[in-house]
Amino acid sequence: MRICRFEHEDREQAGFYYDTKVVPVAQAVAACEQRSQQRHALPEGSNLLPFLPGGPHYAEAKAVAEWLDKNVDGVHAIDAGAIRLLAPFPQPPKIFLLAGNYAAHIEEGGEIAVERAKTFPYVFMKPATTVNHPGAPVPIPRVSPDHIDWEAELAVVIGKRARHVKEADALNYVAGYTVINDISDRKYTPNPGRSQRPKDEFFDWLHGKWHDGFCPMGPCVISADAVADPQKLHVTLKLNGEIKQDATTALQVYPVAAVIEFITQSVTLEPGDIISTGTPAGVGFPTGTFLKPGDVVEAAIDGIGILKNTMVAE
Repeated sequence: MRICRFEHEDREQAGFYYDTKVVPVAQAVAACEQRSQQRHALPEGSNLLPFLPGGPHYAEAKAVAEWLDKNVDGVHAIDAGAIRLLAPFPQPPKIFLLAGNYAAHIEEGGEIAVERAKTFPYVFMKPATTVNHPGAPVPIPRVSPDHIDWEAELAVVIGKRARHVKEADALNYVAGYTVINDISDRKYTPNPGRSQRPKDEFFDWLHGKWHDGFCPMGPCVISADAVADPQKLHVTLKLNGEIKQDATTALQVYPVAAVIEFITQSVTLEPGDIISTGTPAGVGFPTGTFLKPGDVVEAAIDGIGILKNTMVAE
């Protein structure tokens, strides 16, 4: 089941997502009830969590989605070009992201990937003001416009409260998966004329990550039950049509379940929390290739969809 948030005729709704078209939940329910003679009660509104694993309406939503998959050609749908896709979760309680979680990406940054037993996941956070919509412009900040980079990532949506979760059980707490482009400012230096300080040589994981709009998310969420193995997903990113990143989540140093275990040893995860699991090789920094106004970035994960955004000057 793939489900999305969208705006159509000034109304925010939830809909079942089919790449080129969307079937609003209310219309899908009506069609399913009329033709199958089975009653399905799903709430209105655009909150997606109730429809996903862990949510109170998951079983009903899944039943409607399964019926719709077989009958979608005969159900009225809205063309994707006629709607405005919205970020699946506009105000996540927490947004965690991983740095250097793919062996090749670590190596291209000048480091050597080490075994999991010798290290731990490097986790940082972004505020909700970074959340951006599919198809929306991503502002290049005027305060630091010259070193803006892309990072296509698999993002995990938490469906149940999780604390001290073991890796073997961790995927049971996942509601679904989506795509995030973890836009990064590689060389943001506030007050560049200041005196050099010892830590200035390190990348600033706060200032370099939290500019407004730097976390595009979408185009939809795929329910966790529809992903047999989150470590077998193909991740790509295109810049102006040219492939820059092309990898699989099998290359992650810390798989999804291990990341959940690690975070929940110190932080309680809540429904709606997002964990973006790091990016593979192919970012712009090693070659000095950075985003500029007019650039079109497409981050994609097979089975989920394409997250497309255009860069604009702030």
